[in-house]
Amino acid sequence: MGLRPVDLARRAGVSTQLVRNYEAAGILPPAPRSDTGYRQYGPEHLSALLTYRALAPGFGAETATEIMRAVLTGDEALAYRLVDAAHAALHEQRLATDAASEALGAMAAEYVEESPVTGPSLLVGELAHRLGVRTSALRVWEAAGLLAPTREPGTKYRRYGPEQVRDARVIHMLRQGRYYFEQIKPVIDGLRRTGSTEALREAIAERRGAHDRQTKAMLHGAALLHELITEEQGSPAGSARSGRGQ
Repeated sequence: MGLRPVDLARRAGVSTQLVRNYEAAGILPPAPRSDTGYRQYGPEHLSALLTYRALAPGFGAETATEIMRAVLTGDEALAYRLVDAAHAALHEQRLATDAASEALGAMAAEYVEESPVTGPSLLVGELAHRLGVRTSALRVWEAAGLLAPTREPGTKYRRYGPEQVRDARVIHMLRQGRYYFEQIKPVIDGLRRTGSTEALREAIAERRGAHDRQTKAMLHGAALLHELITEEQGSPAGSARSGRGQ
C-alpha cells in the first residue's frame, strides 16, 4: 500500500508538515523516495505515526519520541526502560499527592481554629529559607495574588506576618504537588475567608483525576506500542536491526 504524505496525515489527523517533522525526528521510519523524488509511505509508517500519537498524551512528547526512536532502531530494551521509568514517575507523583493531601489537611486545621495565628514576622529571605525555596518564588507568588506581605516603613522590606507564613506553607505544599496558580488561588481564598476546605478537597481530587487520566492514556499508548514492536519483530527490517543489536 503506497501512501502519500497527505494520505498519512489525513489518517492520523495531522498536517503533512508534521508528518515530515516526525520523520526527521526519527519517530517514523525513513521513507523511500520515488523516481521523481516523492516520499513513499507504507503501513509501517502509519503504524508508527499512530503509535506515537497515542503515546504522547500519556508519556509526554519527549519520552514518546525517545521510545519511538528506540523501537525503530531495534533497541527494545531501552524502550521498555523508558516505559517503566514513566510509570515509576507517575507512581511517585501519586505518592506525593497523597502526602500533600495529608499535610494540607493538617495545615487547613490552622484556618478554622478560634485562637489567632501567632509567630514571628519574617523577612523574605527568612521565609524563603524556612520553606526551602528561592526568594524569587515568593515574589512570583505575590505577583500572582497569592501572598500580600506588608512593607517596612522606610526600608520598604517585605514582611510576612504569621498568617502570610501559614499561607506560604500551604502554597508551597501545593506547588510541590504541581498545582497551578489558578488552582491554588481559590484554595487560599476559601481558607482565608471561611476556613472552608472545599476548594482544597476539589484541587486534590482533580490532581488524582489527572493521574488516572494519564494512566489510561499510557495504557492506550502501550497497547499500540506492543503491536508496533510485534510488527517490527516480524518485519525483515526489524529482524535485521535485532540481529545487529545482538
